[in-house]
Amino acid sequence: MSNTFGKMLAVTTFGESHGGGVGAIVDGCPAQLTLSEADIQPQLDRRRPGQSELTTARDEADEVRILSGVEGGITLGTPIAMVIDNKDAKPCDYKDLVEVPRPSHADFTYKSKYGVLAASGGGRASARETAGRVMAGAVAEKLIALRHGIEIVAWVSSVGEIDTADLTEEKISRALVDETAVRCPDADTAARMEDAILEAKADGDSLGGRITCVCRNVPVGLGEPVFGKVNALLAQAMLSIPSVKGFEIGSGFEGTRMRGSEHNDMFIMKDGRTGTATNRSGGVQGGISNGEQIVFKVAFKPVATIRKSQNTVDVNGKSVVLELDKGRHDPCVLPRAVPVVEAMTALVLADLDLQSSARR
Repeated sequence: MSNTFGKMLAVTTFGESHGGGVGAIVDGCPAQLTLSEADIQPQLDRRRPGQSELTTARDEADEVRILSGVEGGITLGTPIAMVIDNKDAKPCDYKDLVEVPRPSHADFTYKSKYGVLAASGGGRASARETAGRVMAGAVAEKLIALRHGIEIVAWVSSVGEIDTADLTEEKISRALVDETAVRCPDADTAARMEDAILEAKADGDSLGGRITCVCRNVPVGLGEPVFGKVNALLAQAMLSIPSVKGFEIGSGFEGTRMRGSEHNDMFIMKDGRTGTATNRSGGVQGGISNGEQIVFKVAFKPVATIRKSQNTVDVNGKSVVLELDKGRHDPCVLPRAVPVVEAMTALVLADLDLQSSARR
């Protein structure tokens, strides 16, 4: 299995959904970076379960402990190991599912590939694994903020059929995003989204949607073409997140409806530097950051675990009706996925920044 992401800043996550705990090891973080649990905990708090009616009822505080790589609040340049304990694990909720792979879950593919399944929900395929990404992403985010002032803000821009109105990306902050439980910075749209999620939850169903992310103050020159393009690595990072089904940057698929004369970003002078009048490129040209904001969207499918009856087959091919009356799951992953998107973005940018620095 491939559980490590990045080259110069390499992150390995570990742990299963209902095992003893989950965590991450960050190798390659430079020495003498100020770092403590207080730098990591805020993003974990935004990702943790049990935040509102919109999320799973699993009760986890997700309090991070740094085990190595930091002394006296300073990084040593050695691997940073971090862990959170699973205190509300209930693997017994899944014992009846060993013989019945759940529709659209990883049960069937994991068992077919490895010949064994974790008796703990989705195991490594569970979104619980993303807590390790958020820990590592907080380290990466602090690094690139100190080096370049890079700021990463993500928000829920659609749920089901409900889309946000056109928002001015420059004015969106994490504080504004967190003003609503669904993490949509438009209050009216957020209320409609929350109602839709609660309606789906009451019906035993789930909803998907999109998250938009903007990266500010990214310097020109990040990206290692041709296979290490910043947009390619962002796509890989986002598509590795559970439930993600799509990625688009800049104009994305809408750009296919334009002519080149409409789509091209014209160069202009901005505060003494070369910039672009528009940003349909999404801050990346030729796989290299161009100094504009990097803007992209990530599409999440509806959560696979639902409480509706589903016709399926067991491991012997016998038809069964699957009834999921146990387990605790999100009716919509989007509110808790926002810090995960931010974390994976930070890991990509920090790794590419260290690669660029090594060239000098």
